[in-house]
Amino acid sequence: MPLNRSLTRPQRPARLQSGKLRWISALLLASVALAAVGGGAWWWKQRQDAAAVASAGGAATGPNAARKPGSGPGRFGGGNVQPVSVGTVQRGDVRVVVSAIGTMSARATAVVRAKVGGELTSVRFKEGDEVRAGQVLAEIDARSYQAALSQAQGTLQRDQALLKNAQLDLKRYQDLLARDSIASQQVDTQAALVRQLEGTVASDQAQVDAARLQLSYTQVTAPFAGRLGLRQADRGNVVGPNDANGIVTINQVRPIDAAFSVPEAHLPQMRRRMAAGEELSVELWDRDSRRQLAKGRVVALDNAIDSATGTIKVKAAFANEDGALYPNQFVNVRLQVNLLQGVLTVPATAVQNNYVYLVQEDSTVTQRRIRVGVTDGDRVSVEGELREGEQVVTDGIDRLREGAKVAVIDAGAVTRADQAAQDQAAQRRAFIASLPPDVREKLQKMSPEERRAFLRERRAQMGASGAASPASASGVGAPAAAPASAPQASAAPQQQRGEAPPRAAAPQASPGAAPPAPHAAPAALADRSSEPPRGIPPQVKALLDQMPADERARVMALPQEERRAYIRERLQQQPPSPGGAASPAR
Repeated sequence: MPLNRSLTRPQRPARLQSGKLRWISALLLASVALAAVGGGAWWWKQRQDAAAVASAGGAATGPNAARKPGSGPGRFGGGNVQPVSVGTVQRGDVRVVVSAIGTMSARATAVVRAKVGGELTSVRFKEGDEVRAGQVLAEIDARSYQAALSQAQGTLQRDQALLKNAQLDLKRYQDLLARDSIASQQVDTQAALVRQLEGTVASDQAQVDAARLQLSYTQVTAPFAGRLGLRQADRGNVVGPNDANGIVTINQVRPIDAAFSVPEAHLPQMRRRMAAGEELSVELWDRDSRRQLAKGRVVALDNAIDSATGTIKVKAAFANEDGALYPNQFVNVRLQVNLLQGVLTVPATAVQNNYVYLVQEDSTVTQRRIRVGVTDGDRVSVEGELREGEQVVTDGIDRLREGAKVAVIDAGAVTRADQAAQDQAAQRRAFIASLPPDVREKLQKMSPEERRAFLRERRAQMGASGAASPASASGVGAPAAAPASAPQASAAPQQQRGEAPPRAAAPQASPGAAPPAPHAAPAALADRSSEPPRGIPPQVKALLDQMPADERARVMALPQEERRAYIRERLQQQPPSPGGAASPAR
């Protein structure tokens, strides 16, 4: 018993345990109360901020305004209007095209060799030329062959004379035999001699023909029309029929063929169409599949399927009238194996995970599930609850949800605005480069305020005196040019206000920077400064016009893709027009 009492853990009083439980419960209640108070304060502050933004009309001007809470719709902006680009649902024919990689091959290839041996006396072609059939390409020393021909002709003439004499004797003998004045044996012997000489003359004639043929071989001609390769023998070389490289290689490239392989699954359909007399068209595209090289037709199918790849070889013919295709050239092949007539098509960029966003009459979007078919170029055939003429979203899909409000804008609005800004910047750089070096150096050392005043004076002088030559400026007081870099101002708002591009101030360029090469005359730039803007949508002009100068400078300093994204976000923040959700750029 004493041992058991010493090992037993003493029990705590019940009063201490109940006090600890009450203390833990009080801490939990206090934590819950603090969390409730904090959540209520946060909700009240968010509501007040949202009300303040709504009363201000969402007029954010800073470059980062789109990223502040409550200043815009964000990525998925609830009930705010989302700017999108749309495409039209159309009904038309869609080609079923099989893509493959092919290799061009000449219709015929030949190594031009000399048929007789001898010294090469002349070469009458230029490497890479296209020649016609029978055109003389080279000549071989023909003196020995001309002598052999003359010898054969002399032998022929001698034997012809002997034959003629024998024929006359035979005629006399036959007359004497008719009067019974000569033996018949002598007549028969003379007749045999005539036949012998006739054979000799025929043999001599063959020798003459052979010698004349050998002489003709001293002129090397093209066996068929085609394109020549590089010369393999020069003048003075001794050539012959046994030369491995020959004199030159010729390829027939008009027409020219292309060989490629297609999956065996398309073989039955191709054979059926070819048996019915239909033409299987084939298109050739360049390495980047951006430019079509030629268009032809299938002329033959191989007699066996490659069991290793499950494909069959196909040969197509192309006229190649411009000579742009070369043998052994790799090309992208598009073989049309079928044509689907009268099917619904949408732009390929409108399809996302077998869904499209359909723009409804109330300027909201709804999702429509579709079944995607065949793609032909930038359009794809679809099946689903779509009607011809309806509009589907092609750009801005990632910001949309079911029932979102949208404003249709021109898909190329931002691109054209950016291109216009780049053109204006290039003109300003060319204008600066056309100035004398001392004027450029003084302009770089000016402060932004001095440069603005200087350029205003320059613009006034150009407006008063017409197209003034910048080469006459030799000092600070002389007329100067526009800044060399564009980040300080946007070209689009300058064009809308009718101001000349040199008015915008630029950051001071480094003294050691080399000016770019000029490509526009200052006088022409001055004349173009008053032209109306072209290609910039009105909503983009208005947006850029509302920006302060420092914000425009920061926007123009951004890379091209970031600048487009920023302009798109700013267009997204603007409230919809009172007349409807559609944008003026539609």
